[in-house]
This record gives sequence, structure tokens and C-alpha cells, in this order.
Amino acid sequence: MTSFTMGTTRRKNRHGNGGRNVTVAGRASTRSTGAEMRALVWLARHPLVAILPALVLTAALRWGAAVTGVLLAGLALGLLVWWRAHPPTYDRWVAPWLRTGWRRWTAYRGRRWRGVLDDCDLTRENRRTGELLVPRIVRARSVTPSIDTLTVALVRGQDVTAWTDRAPALADALGAHRVAVTRARPGRLTVVVERRMPFGHVLDAPAIPATSAEVDLTALDVGDTERANPFCMRIRGKQVIVVGGSGAGKGSLLWGPLRAMGPMIRDGLVRPWVIDLKGGTETERGQALFHRWATTMDDAIDLLTDFRDSMKDRQAWMRAHKVRKCEITPETPYELLIIDELAMLTAYGERSGVREALRLLAEILTQGRATDHSVAAYVQEPSKDVVDVRELFTLRICLGVTAASHVDMALGDGARDRGALADEIPGDEAHAGIGFVIDPVTRLPIRFRAGYVTDDEIDELARLCAPSGAGELVPFPHPDHDTDEDGQEVAS
Repeated sequence: MTSFTMGTTRRKNRHGNGGRNVTVAGRASTRSTGAEMRALVWLARHPLVAILPALVLTAALRWGAAVTGVLLAGLALGLLVWWRAHPPTYDRWVAPWLRTGWRRWTAYRGRRWRGVLDDCDLTRENRRTGELLVPRIVRARSVTPSIDTLTVALVRGQDVTAWTDRAPALADALGAHRVAVTRARPGRLTVVVERRMPFGHVLDAPAIPATSAEVDLTALDVGDTERANPFCMRIRGKQVIVVGGSGAGKGSLLWGPLRAMGPMIRDGLVRPWVIDLKGGTETERGQALFHRWATTMDDAIDLLTDFRDSMKDRQAWMRAHKVRKCEITPETPYELLIIDELAMLTAYGERSGVREALRLLAEILTQGRATDHSVAAYVQEPSKDVVDVRELFTLRICLGVTAASHVDMALGDGARDRGALADEIPGDEAHAGIGFVIDPVTRLPIRFRAGYVTDDEIDELARLCAPSGAGELVPFPHPDHDTDEDGQEVAS
């Protein structure tokens, strides 16, 4: 066997401390890419930097500097007038574009960006050339004044964990309120930089639609997100749990959806079944809306049993009619079980009642989706000791909580590390209704604020949308019978 030794070269690390030598073997080059080539690549990635000055110069050569100056001044004046005259359209179409450009040039490029990442140990050194490798921003968007969304190309050898671990340091280095990081695809990260706390004012309660046709149970508009989009809460096909400390604003996510679906309640297309084991104090004002209402443990067990039986009847009806998905009609309404303070039902009640409630709830949560039977539960403390069926809820919302551990209990493992700092939301009235939900696509936490519903607005909802026969248990059609036009059962 022939053996040989290849020449080696040793280089000091980039800090110049001589503490670590790098061995370069074989024919690998120790020269870095030329500066002019890097500049050409950068211009190719940022064509507007070259195009805009070229357009201005072309206009000046063709029409003269004076005319070009007047045109630019006119454009600036037009934008100023637009900004003052019609803020909604300006903020939608112009402000994000200008803000993105400004933030990219002042915070996310060049020495500023390189220095921030270097200070946060998010750069690497090319072991052959000693060149500093800096993760590159592929795309930057500043949709709102408070939120920047960055797409970052990693350097080889990095992963999302390194960025997640350094997110607090990165937030401080950028002067931001928080930074959330998630893996978008191989070699790409999505980094959300929250510059300041959004939602400077309380939002109005959701409007009551005029007709049932305007209601979409998969997207009930109950507030705004931090990205200036509507916060739409999905009820149909979901089992919902809302976690929040005392005074966090859980009532906004109880009454807000009811206002958004009000006409469907009035027309008998949605039937709310409500359990309020705090003596009914939280829900009494809206009892005219409810199909069933329970305020004691015994009544709650009876209500859960009837709700479960309604689900079983719907299953039998669907089998008999060979239906896989129900249409929402007065004969097959959407059944919504609302449980205010779930812990009173699942942990703090009499033990035999708690066991029965958990058994019924587990049956409903695992089988209710196909039959249009949903649960919306509200709780302060989301631990397994309190909510044993927590994992069966498919939509989880976290308002302000009192412990960091509650965030991951509510939203899933790692949610707080990705930026869902619900435990840092102030507990005063000015911040009630602010919380986090996980985006189903990006898996990033999204901050939202729900509209505040006053007592007068609850009274308005009960007055305008109470169904006829509220509070009576309406029997579900038997699977062996159909109904006539008047809703009466007839033999098949």
C-alpha cells in the first residue's frame, strides 16, 4: 500500500487569540470570494438598489433635473396627502412597503445585522478561509409597526435550536420586545421580531351579523391579530379550550363568538348548552340564548348525559341515512357545549361526579366532531391534574397566565420558546383579552386581542338573538323516523 502525506496550513482563528488552530488539508483553497463578486451577487438579490437610481438618472437625462425633481416632490406630496386623507388604504398598501424598506436598511443588513448576530453567537467561521459566515436575510416584511417577519437562510452547520436558545439575547440586541423562531423548511428559518407590545387600545365587541347566511362557524371574527388581520376563531370541527388567569379576558372569548354566531342561535341552527358551576353568575345575563343551562354539579352531569345522548342519536341518524357529514339545519343544528371554569367540573367537585363528568367529556371530545357536537371550555389552570382530558382539545388558546409552565401546557411543548410569552402579559384590565394561538401552518405563536363585550352588549345579544323555546330540551329526531315540513316525526 502506498502512503503519502498532504501538505497542511495552519491559521489563527478570527479573534486573533491563537487559542485554536485550523488545519487545512488537501487542495482546498484558503482564498475567500472577491469583494466585487460578492457585491454583484448582493445587487442581483436586491435589484431595486440599482434600478431606482437608474430610473431617476434616466429621467434626469431625458427630461432634465428640474422636471425630475418636481415629479419626485409631487410623488412625496401625494403620499403625504394619502397618509393624512385615508389612513386605512395607506396603512394597507403603502406603509408596509415603506416600513419594510426602512427596517431592512437600518436594522437587517450590512454591519448592523452582522454585528448583532456575531454578538449573539449566531455566526460561524469558515474553517478553511477564516471568513465570517453570516446567516442571510432572504426576505423581510414589516406588515405592522410592531411586527417584522424575516426569512433567514442558515449557514451550514446551524439549526433552529441554536436560534431558539439565543432568541432572548437576539431580542435584546435588536431592541425588540420578543423574538420567535421556527423552521420554515430545510436551511430556512422564520424569525418574528416584535418591536413593541401591540394593541394599544381595547377593541370593540364583535358585531352581530344581520342574517345566518353571513355567519361562518369556521371563521368567527372575534378580534385582531398582531399582524393587523382579523382573529378568526374556528368552532365547527374543533374542540376548544381557552386558558387564562383571573381577569385575563376569558369572557371576551365566550361572548364574542356567541355574538358572531347570534343569528344562527336565533334561527335554531346553533344550540348552546352551557355549564356554569360558579352559580351562574358569569352566564346568567345570556340564559335566554341557551338551549340548556346548568349551575350545579348534578344538573351538569344531567346536561352532559343529554349532550352525549344527542351525539349518539345523531350518529344513529347519520348511519340510517348514510350521511358522513351533516348539514346544519333546524332539524340537525350545531350543538355547542360551553363550560365556564372547567376545573369545577373536572377536578374540584365531588369525586364521583368528577369521574362521571370526565368519562362523558372524553366520549364527547373523541366522537363529537363528525356529528357537529363541539365543546368550548374555559379554565384558569391547565395542568393534567386539573384538566385530565386536556390533550383531547384540538384548538388551544392561551390568554395571560400566571406561570411560564402554563404556556406549554396550554399551547404545546416549546410554544413559549417560540415566542408565546403569555405569562408576561400584564394582568390589568388594559391588557385583558390579549393572548396567543398557534398558527396551524407555520406553527408560530400569533398574538391576538379579542374584542371586549360589555354587559349591555350581552343584553343586546340576548334581546336580538334569543330563540323561541329557549331553555327547553328539544328531542332529536329518532333514527327510524323522518320529519315533515313542520318538524314532526313521521314513519320512514
